[in-house]
Amino acid sequence: MEASAAAEVEAAERVVMRWDSTVSAASSGGGGGDEQMLFDGAAADRAEAERFLRAVDDLTRLAPASAARSPRRASSAGGALQVAMARLEDEFRHVLSARALDLEVEALAGLSSLSIAGDRRNSDATTEADDDDGSVSSSVGRRSSYRSMQSIREIDLFPADAISDLHAIASRMAAAGYARECVQVYASVRKPAVDSALRRLGVEKLSIADVQRLEWDALEAKIRRWIRAARAAVRGVFASERRLCFHIFHDLPLCDSTAAAAVANHDAPFSEAVKGAALQLFGFAEAISIGRRSPEKLFKIIDLHDALSDLLPDISDIFAASKAAESIYVQAAEIRSRLADAVRGILSEFENAVLRDPSKTPVPGGTIHPLTRYVMNYSSLISDYKATLSELIISRPSAGSRTAAEGNEPTPVFPDLDLPDPDSQLPLAAHLVWIIVVLEHNLESKASLYKDAALSHLFLMNNEHYIVHKVKDSAELRALVGDEYLKRLTGKFRQSATSYQRTAWLKILNCLRDEGLHVSGGFSSGISKSALRERFKAFNAAFEEAHRVQSAWYVPDTQLREELRISISEKLLPAYRSFLGRFRHHIENGRHPELYIKYSVEDLEMAMADFFEGAPPSQHNRRRSHG
Repeated sequence: MEASAAAEVEAAERVVMRWDSTVSAASSGGGGGDEQMLFDGAAADRAEAERFLRAVDDLTRLAPASAARSPRRASSAGGALQVAMARLEDEFRHVLSARALDLEVEALAGLSSLSIAGDRRNSDATTEADDDDGSVSSSVGRRSSYRSMQSIREIDLFPADAISDLHAIASRMAAAGYARECVQVYASVRKPAVDSALRRLGVEKLSIADVQRLEWDALEAKIRRWIRAARAAVRGVFASERRLCFHIFHDLPLCDSTAAAAVANHDAPFSEAVKGAALQLFGFAEAISIGRRSPEKLFKIIDLHDALSDLLPDISDIFAASKAAESIYVQAAEIRSRLADAVRGILSEFENAVLRDPSKTPVPGGTIHPLTRYVMNYSSLISDYKATLSELIISRPSAGSRTAAEGNEPTPVFPDLDLPDPDSQLPLAAHLVWIIVVLEHNLESKASLYKDAALSHLFLMNNEHYIVHKVKDSAELRALVGDEYLKRLTGKFRQSATSYQRTAWLKILNCLRDEGLHVSGGFSSGISKSALRERFKAFNAAFEEAHRVQSAWYVPDTQLREELRISISEKLLPAYRSFLGRFRHHIENGRHPELYIKYSVEDLEMAMADFFEGAPPSQHNRRRSHG
């Protein structure tokens, strides 16, 4: 070694040995708590730090490569370089631990509504989060600052001077062959920091088994929280960690020279710091995607699918370009695919559940069946998710997709499915029509449980009316079902209403016909008074029975109830008025006319107000024809 080089090495050794970490630790009793650090922010001696780094550069350049990695080497240059690396490792750890900025979880939570395309349910929150950006950036003290890059907001995790120090230290360690140790120190400090950030965002450490054991109400709340936390984690925590790694390691030789293929210099520390947290984060969504499928889960799973779809471009930007971390992106994409499969499977399960809903006990009063309300409300929600479901539901319902009965269950009779031309209807629309067809088929089975045929028709009328109005009341559902099918539904409702009136009132109206009242021997004087009295008695008995029974029947829709009463009154009252006008004098001229003519037209009209109220008839002070 030339004399000048030896002098340089000797000078470098003197600088380095003043900062021997092992000597410092021994002199402080092994605690190290008050040890002076070269890179200590405002308290640091920058000139001394620069001298130390120049000394390390000289040692790295001049010391034999074999001495650089031999702790037992007597060579002063090799020993000094070992001391220098130990000191830099401590300094690196110290800066990472002591100079990190306080992470504002509240501001991170604002990232939960950011989206490139715009979240359909959180657009207002997005605006508010963007508007708040200036106030966060201008904050004073040890607080994070934010910059918006489309949907990603990168957080400054360290002050600029600290990042410069970290890069300076890492570059010396890498140049001396200590890249692996540098990455290990980085991961040992930043991994707990990343884990802590996710915990503060509300990400829980749950295994797949833990998630699948949760009751749905609890799981539903956790899904909502997870969506908010995942957006903040990906767009805030992970994006910022990648940016930090880039600034510290991007131009450094961190790759193992024996590696088959070199990767980006900052991949390894980034992957080491975030991979565990990312796997934990996406593990929750994975557990949902492979869990038991049931109809009540559909919409939260769609929300989860949409949230992950919205995040995938950001996940790709953050993870996919990294060979060491690309498995995170692959996992997220696979989970989204499984969530899409779950959505399709749940829709199919729902269709079969509607078809197989058991017909055991008729609902009292022929009112709307709970199944009808559930199915139509569910269908309305399906239409609200049209944007996503139109992409996921790509096949139309068919005989092959209708699940066969399992075990000892009887195979249900499938209704006919007469769908519009495939070219004019989305597969999702065909499924919605099929759901309504299946519901109607099931309702017809439930209607057969009523012993009274009139009540069976009233039940169908109530339920079909509810179906029609749920379709009409939802613009999205109506657009999917289509006006042509809506007309068919409306026609079925009207047919059921007509069938009810014919079945319930034909016998009563027949009491008011002339047939059977005349006797031979002359038209004007040929009325059989005994037949007439029996006819009045039959009418009274039939009407009183209808009044008693049908007052307990229930038409829940106020407008439909009133329209049905009016329709019945328009048939009954004129017929009774005409019958009374033609024949009352025959009864009034006889004995005890009040036994036969019990009601006036006004009495009947008043009594009609009791019909379809779902309760026993009220006691009216009816005006009697004879007091």
